[in-house]
Amino acid sequence: MLTILGFVMIATFLVLIMTKKMSPIAALVLIPALFCVFVGQGAELGDYVLEGVGNLAPTAAMLMFAIVYFGVMIDVGLFDPIVRGILRFCKADPMRIVVGTALLAAIVSLDGDGSTTFMITVSAMYPLYKRLGMSLVVMTGVAATANGVMNTLPWGGPTARAATALKLDAADIFVPMIPALGAGLVFVFVLAYVLGRRERKRLGYLTLDEAVQVEADAEVLVTAGAGGEEPRRSTGGTGDAADADTGPAYSADGDGFQGLDPHRATLRPGLYWFNAGLTVALLTAMIMQLMPIPVLFLIGAALALTVNYPNMADQKARIAAHADNVLNVSGMVFAAAVFTGVLTGTGMVKHMADWLVGAIPEGMGPHMAIVTGLLSLPLTYFMSNDGFYFGVLPVLAEAGAAHGVSPLEIARASLVGQALHMSSPLVPAVYVLVGMAKVEFGDHTRFTVKWAALTSLVVLGAGILFGII
Repeated sequence: MLTILGFVMIATFLVLIMTKKMSPIAALVLIPALFCVFVGQGAELGDYVLEGVGNLAPTAAMLMFAIVYFGVMIDVGLFDPIVRGILRFCKADPMRIVVGTALLAAIVSLDGDGSTTFMITVSAMYPLYKRLGMSLVVMTGVAATANGVMNTLPWGGPTARAATALKLDAADIFVPMIPALGAGLVFVFVLAYVLGRRERKRLGYLTLDEAVQVEADAEVLVTAGAGGEEPRRSTGGTGDAADADTGPAYSADGDGFQGLDPHRATLRPGLYWFNAGLTVALLTAMIMQLMPIPVLFLIGAALALTVNYPNMADQKARIAAHADNVLNVSGMVFAAAVFTGVLTGTGMVKHMADWLVGAIPEGMGPHMAIVTGLLSLPLTYFMSNDGFYFGVLPVLAEAGAAHGVSPLEIARASLVGQALHMSSPLVPAVYVLVGMAKVEFGDHTRFTVKWAALTSLVVLGAGILFGII
């Protein structure tokens, strides 16, 4: 019964948010609360929620201070050179913009933090998409999928969890998987190219009336300003906007979103190398696990604010500027704590996992690595990484060992579903992405899931082809 109710609860949640009958926060809270009563454990709801909040509180704290830290780094101009390079490549061509989105998301994903990736990617690309009338779910879908593939880095989380759960070396899991993951990343770029071509076909070749001359030695990142004419759209001729002399111009839109103004008052060019050094030190400390990540971001945010904005009023202004994102994301995380708390506390997750493992035909035993790869798609989407890697993976590894399948193969196969996992409603970072992009979570889900699942299958297929899985 718990197995059926677990699947029905998840299906109800997804249907309600995808059809926009409920907001994600309301659905994350009310649906599991209702099902907790259905299973006859309503009296324990408070305990389940508090346990879930306790488990996710460090994540919420990390995201809160990470948003402040990287928000300040964006404000002071740390990432302007990277963004400028991507934008020079993109110019006003929708195809290049989508490919540039995938490229930027993949590069920034090297830090292992999805929230960081999405904050920087959306800050850079959102005004272009809005200015040119491009689909915002294309941006969120491509960014999430690229980050999902890169999330398998040893310091990204899943690989370390798999290594810990099965008592293996993370390098032994990750290094052989590089060709398969590389194939997945190549597929993301191909997907971005195809989606970009589709956007170019829909919108035509675009040029901007208010454009910025992009010289090789230009210091200008983008232009920000209110108003401005709509982009000119021309489907005639053979010229490519990418070869034009003008680059993109950002402007304020109806939502009040400002592009990255190269003359914004928050810039601190004289402190560029301090900020770069602080960020490198922070990421190094994260990788070396010198302190818990929430503590590192708390200290980093305090240092960044104090050094860059010694004036108390300026510090308050920077915190206020990022307060919306902090509130939206932390609120979503604590709402997700209700969902995960009820799933775990009532035993639904365990019963669902046991049912799925038990449903594997006996004849599939020698192919448990492939089975693990396939199961990683739905399981990491409907479960947290902790739940999958510490709860389900050991069971799958034990079943594989009984048929002579190495735990290393099982561990490598378990990474396959990460491209899809990054769009799961249980991943806090995805709410940073859709919140900053002003995209409905249901719209993002409808668009992204199919492409992310296909990317995961490409990784699995490449792993089988290369003899890794």
